[in-house]
Amino acid sequence: MSKHFAIVSIGTNSTRVLLADMAPAVPRVDFTRSIGTRVGEGLQQSGRLDETAMARTLDAVRSHVRAVRGHYLRIFCIATSAVRRADNREEFAERVRALVGTPLRVLDGDEEADASYRGALTVLDPHRAAARVGVIDTGGGSTEYAIGDGAHPERTVSCEIGAVRLTEAAPALAGLEGAVDLATIDKARDLAREALTGITDFAAVDQVVLVGGTATSAASVLRGARTKIDRYDVTRADLQRILVRLCGMPLEERKAIPGIKAQRADILPAGLIVLDTALDLLGHDRALVTSADLLIGFLISQRDAAGTPPKAPGGRSSVPQPASR
Repeated sequence: MSKHFAIVSIGTNSTRVLLADMAPAVPRVDFTRSIGTRVGEGLQQSGRLDETAMARTLDAVRSHVRAVRGHYLRIFCIATSAVRRADNREEFAERVRALVGTPLRVLDGDEEADASYRGALTVLDPHRAAARVGVIDTGGGSTEYAIGDGAHPERTVSCEIGAVRLTEAAPALAGLEGAVDLATIDKARDLAREALTGITDFAAVDQVVLVGGTATSAASVLRGARTKIDRYDVTRADLQRILVRLCGMPLEERKAIPGIKAQRADILPAGLIVLDTALDLLGHDRALVTSADLLIGFLISQRDAAGTPPKAPGGRSSVPQPASR
């Protein structure tokens, strides 16, 4: 019997889909795809989701649902920072529901941090000695932090800073005007430090895990190719080296760097500044990067809360093949 769950996730920068076999204790991801949609574009100024941004996001949702249709037992749809901040989120949520056939669940910051923590834990050794882990999830609109030494986090926080929002606050980071000057970088660091102060009064952790598009993009640049990141060790020096490289280039040159997704090239410097600042505040010089993030963590929470229901009529056990985007 198929025990696949599917999830569509609408983030500030990207809209993603993931299909996983939930039968094993650690779910097996069989299909995943991400499309850059930037639904949060312009939100900071207007307080609303832009119609064009919504339209391209809905197109991505439609494509994702089509890709996994018939392959899952249950499907979920979640949204994060941009949608939860938007005045017109209810209108948008109804349009998403009409496409997916299930309500759009807009996660609050603590729910997002909890799911990211649970997802990240799947790549750690379950038999390791008791140690407190901190999980940083830097997205487009917010950065979540969760700590714990068990299956559930003991404390979480959501900080109002992300790769898209910091780029909007310091536009020169995008590289549209060429190389980024030091004054812009210093301004961005100050903004990130101010927004992330909430993580400084958390208990110390033994290990830090990074999830989210900025972290996996950094690992891909270090690898020189866009590949799935199961586990990859990075240092603050690595992040700073990539930042210097990107900030010395105009946007079009950044897009040609192996490992970079073109749609993320403008906001990656801002994301790197957020990650580096967070690690600095936590007093850690290295961290583990993984693509096991809030999507798989959310599915685990749903499986554990309700159990796996009977197989849906007509469901198939085969899985779709990734389409090139």
